[in-house]
Amino acid sequence: MREHDETPGSSPQRRIGAFVRDERGATAVEYGLIAALIILVIVAGVGSTGGGVGDAWTSMSGKAVNAMQNAN
Repeated sequence: MREHDETPGSSPQRRIGAFVRDERGATAVEYGLIAALIILVIVAGVGSTGGGVGDAWTSMSGKAVNAMQNAN
């Protein structure tokens, strides 16, 4: 891997070329994108099942209340 050529007399074209070829931050960006994708999948999964879970708890609560009222 080549280091940046940041000598005071270097031309802007050489400095831009060195910047474009530099890959030092690429791995961090890739890991960030992977983490963002995983978070999106988790949020989508929780969002799609959240309503069903809430409905199930409501149904069980209603059945428990009915059972307690019928027991008296």
